[in-house]
Amino acid sequence: MYIKPSTLKLQVPQGSNAILVKNLYLSCDPTMQFQMRKAQKNHSGYYYYTPGSKVESFYEVGQIKPINGFGVGKVLDSGNPNFRAGDLVWGTIGWEEYSLIERPHWLYKIHHTDVPLSYYTGILGMPGITAYASIYEVGSPKKGECVFISAASGAVGQLVGQFAKLLGCYVVGSADTQEKVLP
Repeated sequence: MYIKPSTLKLQVPQGSNAILVKNLYLSCDPTMQFQMRKAQKNHSGYYYYTPGSKVESFYEVGQIKPINGFGVGKVLDSGNPNFRAGDLVWGTIGWEEYSLIERPHWLYKIHHTDVPLSYYTGILGMPGITAYASIYEVGSPKKGECVFISAASGAVGQLVGQFAKLLGCYVVGSADTQEKVLP
């Protein structure tokens, strides 16, 4: 990784649908590794990642470009009717101090600020939503049933375990190394 200082005009381009965000919290998630793999563009121009793909990687070695991940930010300027200066947002943002987001449809307004904003990168963000859906929408275990979690040390897996315990399930979790297992 490189740290590259640069200047940025702190306003969106005239007539743009973009928003300018001051990034407050960034989440380092295992899924970010896929951005370093070979990628393909779909018909909408978005990248998706497949093992062994024979097209260019989203990030090239030596290229100076911020990696994207989940985060929380504050809107400083907006050309988008759905966002206004001062709004707090969570979603996909760049690993940089300020992000000019040209496609803000991956951002969601934060309406509940009675919890720490950092929660939107965990329990109220992608890991929490994924864990919640896996237990309550897909798995639907009943009290007393056994729930096996194959990656219990990860951001999603540890939440799945807690949700399953709250339901009264017997939880068995595994991790790929002994260092990830608590004594």
